[in-house]
Amino acid sequence: MSIEIVIADYANEQHKTAIPALLNAYASDPMGGGKPLTEHVRRNLVNELAKIPHAFSVLAFVDGEPAGLTNCFAAFSTFACKPLINIHDLMVLQNYRGLGLSQLMLAKVEEIARAKDCCKVTLEVLSNNAIAKSAYLKYGFSGYELDPQAGNAVFWQKSLNSTN
Repeated sequence: MSIEIVIADYANEQHKTAIPALLNAYASDPMGGGKPLTEHVRRNLVNELAKIPHAFSVLAFVDGEPAGLTNCFAAFSTFACKPLINIHDLMVLQNYRGLGLSQLMLAKVEEIARAKDCCKVTLEVLSNNAIAKSAYLKYGFSGYELDPQAGNAVFWQKSLNSTN
């Protein structure tokens, strides 16, 4: 079995097909919301990502087949006055789980973050997603808090579009 972890090339046809297909599998999973992506998103996702200079994706291939995806965005830590990387999506297709792909993709993201002199890598995870939490803990992630008395940070959102 061969495993390849690559930074996606948004102009590469194989990557342009793999990214929306993998993200659709994630969106369709209960931990991704349980609803497939719209046709509009599947058709336009890669072109829109390519327009964002601080976006990048990491793909995992097993024996040449797309198996995992990580979508990331550079941001900035005001407290550290340094850039950071936020992992917006990280998924591995069910048939490829247990091969260590999430750890390999996290390592690639960390490599990129270190090359950009980032102060940290951030991500969000659903509180009941025990498998993902275990993978993140194994890699060294932990809940975010400034002061234990203030508690852990909680990710909130306000939808601005009724199609979300």
